[in-house]
Amino acid sequence: MTTDDPFDLSGDDAIVLRLHVQPGAGRTAVVGRHGDALKVRVAAAPEGGRANAAVISLVATTLGVAEDQVSLTSGESSRSKRVKVSGVDVDEVRRLLSEASSSGGSSKIGNNRPGRNVRPPAH
Repeated sequence: MTTDDPFDLSGDDAIVLRLHVQPGAGRTAVVGRHGDALKVRVAAAPEGGRANAAVISLVATTLGVAEDQVSLTSGESSRSKRVKVSGVDVDEVRRLLSEASSSGGSSKIGNNRPGRNVRPPAH
């Protein structure tokens, strides 16, 4: 079992994902690891909850779940956030996060800007 996952288990079908968020970035994407967390960039500014909403949308898109299955549990005004994701298969989450983290920071996975692909093609 992998011990350096950027998430903790929370019940049978839920995880709490540790994130390091860079708001106001040029593009919205999962870019790799930041210590024990997953580093993500969001184009939204950290004002009025827009960056938090963008984080929830990015996580939902990246993990293939509905936005209402993703909730911010801590870090509302911090770059270090925790989000709970319910209704997920832990092995599938590991696979998706591995793809995103191993891309060397050039991943477009989860890029949810209009007109862009949000998921890599199936192999």
